[in-house]
Amino acid sequence: MNKVLIIVGDATETLDTMYPYYRLQEAGFEPVVAAPEKRRYQMVLHEIKPGWTITKEWEGYTIEADVAFSEIDPTEYLGIFFSGGRAPEYIRYDEDLVRVTKHFFAEKKPIASVCHGVEIPAYADCVQGRRMATVPKCKFDLEVCGGTFVDAACVIDDNLVSGRTFHDHGAYIGPWIRLLEEAAQQTSKKSTSSLVR
Repeated sequence: MNKVLIIVGDATETLDTMYPYYRLQEAGFEPVVAAPEKRRYQMVLHEIKPGWTITKEWEGYTIEADVAFSEIDPTEYLGIFFSGGRAPEYIRYDEDLVRVTKHFFAEKKPIASVCHGVEIPAYADCVQGRRMATVPKCKFDLEVCGGTFVDAACVIDDNLVSGRTFHDHGAYIGPWIRLLEEAAQQTSKKSTSSLVR
């Protein structure tokens, strides 16, 4: 089992999605893009431009979803990544996404989140007592749902790894991939021991 979910929707942040997508491949995992429907999605670029006090957004690349949330059997996946951008604000209400999210937290599988990605586990009632990094404007979403905001490039809380924005990818993606590698080794050992019996 080497498949890892990447959660997206329209207005998913381009760098937040493509950086982990290719890093997973580089590490020998199969990234599986999941969205509300199995179709092509428009990603965006988010940045606070000089002289601006809020985020400016413009179109980035598109990405094809491999699977719809309703089709996901979470037991088939090693880990999950909650991408940023504006998508989480809208897709977090999807009942199947909530179901899938709860599975990864309950089973303590490797989870990563960046920027607005926190809005999904927060809505799914999975951040109670957890420490996470996120973009400062999502601090409220995290704290009102019982989590603790940490302003750092990489926050590791057991199986949960998080960063604030795409500027932090180099800090938190590596530790998350190491958790995936450990989980893959454990899964492999369990499979081998069941065959021996």
